[in-house]
Amino acid sequence: MLIVTGQIIAAVAVLANAVIYGTDVCAAVITRSVYRKLDDATVTMSAGWGHYYGDKRMPVFGVGGVVTAVLTLLIALWAGQIGAAVAAGITVAALLTWLAFYVRIAKPINSRQTAAAQSGTVPADARALQDKWDSILKYRITLQFIAIAGLCAALILF
Repeated sequence: MLIVTGQIIAAVAVLANAVIYGTDVCAAVITRSVYRKLDDATVTMSAGWGHYYGDKRMPVFGVGGVVTAVLTLLIALWAGQIGAAVAAGITVAALLTWLAFYVRIAKPINSRQTAAAQSGTVPADARALQDKWDSILKYRITLQFIAIAGLCAALILF
């Protein structure tokens, strides 16, 4: 029963983290290119309001993904499933690294863009803000890919 519980929790972790991964991939593949075609005011309004809603709605997936990944790790250890535990441990490390990128770089930019959109102002460094936000997407996507791959491996190895 413990192994099945671990597999169910790991599947939930995959689904939660897939939302974050998909959002980051969409930003890299589509939104980044769109923003390059727009003027600073439009980018500020679009990104600012996007972050306003994203920062309110996405934490349930981010927190849920981290919590279920940690639970996957703990259940794998408790069940003596070392391979699954190693895979889940790699996942947790990737997610914590992703979170560090978010908290240190993306979140402060999100807050500035949100404040600008809400006040209807365009920061003098609007393009630089967006470029900095975009610059970490490759790391965020790679880390989420590693996390999801680790969870899939944990599912297989349970």
